[in-house]
Amino acid sequence: MTTVLFTGGGTGGHLMPALAIAEEMVRLDPAVRPFFVGSRRGVEATVLPHRPWRYELLPLEPLWRRRWWRNLRLPFALAASLREVRALLAREAPVAVVGTGGYVAGPVVWAAMNRGVPAVLQEQNAFPGLVTRTLARRARQVHLGFPEARARLAVGQGTAVFDSGNPIPAPPSPRPSRADAKRKLGFPADRPLVFVTGGSQGALAINEAVAAALASGTFPRGASLLWQCGARSLERFAPLRAPGRVVVEAFLDPVSDAHAAADLVVSRAGAMTLAGLAVWGLPAILVPLPTAAAGHQLSNARALAQAGAATLVDQSGLSGDTLSGAVATLLDDPARMADLGRRMLARARPDAAATIAAEALKLVPKA
Repeated sequence: MTTVLFTGGGTGGHLMPALAIAEEMVRLDPAVRPFFVGSRRGVEATVLPHRPWRYELLPLEPLWRRRWWRNLRLPFALAASLREVRALLAREAPVAVVGTGGYVAGPVVWAAMNRGVPAVLQEQNAFPGLVTRTLARRARQVHLGFPEARARLAVGQGTAVFDSGNPIPAPPSPRPSRADAKRKLGFPADRPLVFVTGGSQGALAINEAVAAALASGTFPRGASLLWQCGARSLERFAPLRAPGRVVVEAFLDPVSDAHAAADLVVSRAGAMTLAGLAVWGLPAILVPLPTAAAGHQLSNARALAQAGAATLVDQSGLSGDTLSGAVATLLDDPARMADLGRRMLARARPDAAATIAAEALKLVPKA
């Protein structure tokens, strides 16, 4: 068996790509044995116990940008984690390391490269994260979720850079018809459906704008609304449900049902969320999270807007009226909607996980 180290976490946006790449590597080469390294405080602490692979959780901590005083304990946690990483590397002897970003990946990939282990980096965002920017020069491969990230990276002569896309589950084949998908969710098939989502946790600013639009009657009356508001906001916004017109849910699993049914999406601009919209070719109004690390969501949204694949609404100007106006403008222009959808689909990389896995396997010695 051949051990490949995977590291990336803290959030699902970093962990899920690592899991997808690992699954594809095992599918392509059953001799590969993934080993995951994560943080005790990250989402991986609850996800990895339910996956089939071995893992180790370290006392790693994020770099706090606002609550800076919490960084005082960072050197101690980092030193303890590096000791554990070095022991792990000696014990497991991985033949490659795959890092997918976040505060977990940096120390692990750095320590592995110092032992001569070839590194593969997968960067989700249009503006590369700190780990990718710091380690790209020494990595053997860098796989980009957004081609725009290439201009912001300094890579070494031995670094291969790929426009691979972000690894997410591909839509089912054949895809369900939009009309059937609407009926499955309880909506009329002959009315446009707007899917609003702030991600799994919801987005309060978007939720409040939607609520204001419904309360004032400015939300387009000819449209249906599927609204994923997040668990913390469900009690507040559930009274706005209207059978056959407004469905409010805390979380949609699988979200593919919503993607199959939607004519238009209003969404945050997280990299994995946008990858999902791309593979379904969905026109979107993007409201990037202004507090996202290093402005990643704004960079992602701008990249798609400049490519003509989405429209961008800044959260500072978001209200019930501006949201309703943006939705109505697009619903009233089917040609514009179709063009956005085509351009969004052109950004799709449904085979991203398989592509990254196949390239990474080129670094794995054959038994």
